[in-house]
Amino acid sequence: MCDPSLKRSVEQLSSSDILVDCRAILPGDENALLDEEARSIPARVLEVRRASGAARVLGRELLARLGYGDCAIPKAASGAPLWPAGVVGSFAHDDATAVAAVGQSDTISALGIDIEPAEPLPEELRDLVATPREQARLAESPCHGRLIFAAKEAVYKTIAVLDGTLLDYHDIEVDWAARQAVLRDGRAIKLRYCLSPQLVVLAYVPRTDAPRV
Repeated sequence: MCDPSLKRSVEQLSSSDILVDCRAILPGDENALLDEEARSIPARVLEVRRASGAARVLGRELLARLGYGDCAIPKAASGAPLWPAGVVGSFAHDDATAVAAVGQSDTISALGIDIEPAEPLPEELRDLVATPREQARLAESPCHGRLIFAAKEAVYKTIAVLDGTLLDYHDIEVDWAARQAVLRDGRAIKLRYCLSPQLVVLAYVPRTDAPRV
């Protein structure tokens, strides 16, 4: 299990259309990778494979809650997880904890999740990550910069899966009052987040908000 307070916070990000949960990364989780998953993850570093295994255990648990049987969640060449038909989802992890979010594609077009430590964003990353307007508000709380970083990472994953667009940090501006991130092209991505004991941000695009192609 992950930290009980983190688990409670993360579960509150769930709704009727998106399931979110967390799990501690444990010794032996590298052995939870199914054959197809193991072949798709070229990294041989134990910590990487262990975190990938933990995330997929969690992903399969969430899929079971949606009515899916035990199935592989391999990694695409892009690095994104490959979910069963009809499902959208995302993984993230730090050194100790994996998080996952899944939804059904008839209601959610794409989603992304990120987990970060509840600590300030390093000074040397502020100009890289935050737009001038965002930087003007970094003093609002010690972790505000790191929360912006997590939101942009989650949005990046969401849009990469949605239409393949690769974004820079300054292509995204976070508006916490509106619970959304606005892209340079004007699209708005919805956000949910929790702050304790770690920062977890969920970004998603409801099906009705999907861009026309």
